[in-house]
Amino acid sequence: MATAAGPLLNDIKISAKPVAGSFKAKFMDAYHRLKKELIADSESFSHTFESREWVSEVLDYNVPGGKLNRGLSVVDSLVLLRSGEELSEDELFLAFALGWCIEWLQAYFLILDDIMDDSHTRRGQPCWFRQPKVGLIAANDGILLRNHISRILKRHFHDKPYYQDLRELFDEVEYQTACGQMLDLITTPPGEVDLSKYVMDTYLRIVKYKTAYYSFYLPVACALYMSGEDDKSKFESAERILVQMGTYFQIQDDYLDCYGHPDVIGKVGTDIEDTKCSWLIVQAIARASPEQKSRLYNNYGRKDPACVAEVKKVYNELNLEKLFLDYESESYENFMSIINEEKSIELQQVLKLFLSKIYKRQK
Repeated sequence: MATAAGPLLNDIKISAKPVAGSFKAKFMDAYHRLKKELIADSESFSHTFESREWVSEVLDYNVPGGKLNRGLSVVDSLVLLRSGEELSEDELFLAFALGWCIEWLQAYFLILDDIMDDSHTRRGQPCWFRQPKVGLIAANDGILLRNHISRILKRHFHDKPYYQDLRELFDEVEYQTACGQMLDLITTPPGEVDLSKYVMDTYLRIVKYKTAYYSFYLPVACALYMSGEDDKSKFESAERILVQMGTYFQIQDDYLDCYGHPDVIGKVGTDIEDTKCSWLIVQAIARASPEQKSRLYNNYGRKDPACVAEVKKVYNELNLEKLFLDYESESYENFMSIINEEKSIELQQVLKLFLSKIYKRQK
C-alpha cells in the first residue's frame, strides 16, 4: 500500500500551479473590506454605535478563525478553470468575495450547530454562545451572518449574468445542509443511545447533505459560474465527483478521530463519548458478533475512559483500521478513474487538486 508520499499520490498531475496559498494575505484583506462594507451598509438598517461594535465582534470571532480551505478553494479552482491565466485584481476580489460567502455560511452553520449540540469549544476557544454576554443571542447572530451572504452577493455580483445562479446555489446548498443536520440530530438525539439507527444508508445521507455539498461542491460551482461556464453537464459531473470526495473526507475524519495522533490532528477525538454516528461505529455494528455488539451497546456514548477503551478494543478486534486503509486505496483508484473520464481538462485539474489535498491526509 502506498504511503502519503508514495507513487499513488504522485500520479496526480496538475498543470497549473494553484495560487490561493500565496494570496492568503489578500484574502484576509478582502474580509476586512467586506466587513467594513456590511457595517456601513444603511440601505435596510441604520446601525447604532453599539450594533456596529456587536456585528464587528460577531464577525471577527466566528468567520475568519478556521483554516479557510473552503473559501480559498474558489480561487484555486478559478485559476485552474481559466487554464492558469492571470486574473485581474477585480476578478481576484470577486473570487475572494465568493470564498468569503462560503466562510460566512460555514460560520452561520457552526454557531447554530454548537447551540444544538451544547458544545463548549470551537477552533480552540469557547463557542460563541458560551460567551457571557451572548448566550442565545447567538441564534440571531447566525441569522445575521446568513443574511450577510445575500448582501455581499447583491453588492458585488448584481450586474453579473450568473447572479441569480449564485443566489439559487447558496439557497440550495443551505437547504441540503440543514436537511443533513436534521437527519443527524434525529438519529443521535441528546441523552439517547440507539445504535440500531446507525446503519450505512443513514450515515451516508448525513455526510452527503451535512458536509459534502457546502464543503466540496459549493466552492467549485462558484468558480464554474465565475469562469463563464454554462454547460450543465460540467456542473453535474463536478457535483457527482465532489460529493463522493466529501463523503470520503468525512470518513477520513471519523477514522482520524479514533486512530489519529492528538499531536498531529490537533485535538483528542471524542466521537465515541459524544455518541456520534461515525463510519467506525456503523461498520462495527454491521460486523460485530452478538457478544461484541453487546459490548458496543453497553459502552458507546459514555464519558468513562474505560468505556471508550472497550469500544476501541472491539474496533481493533474487527480490524477496522485495515478496513479503512483498504477503503482509502480503493477510493483513490475510483476517483482517479472517474476524473480521467472527464472531458474537460480544466475540470480534471480542479478535481485532481481537491483529491491531492485530502488523499492520505493526517489531520
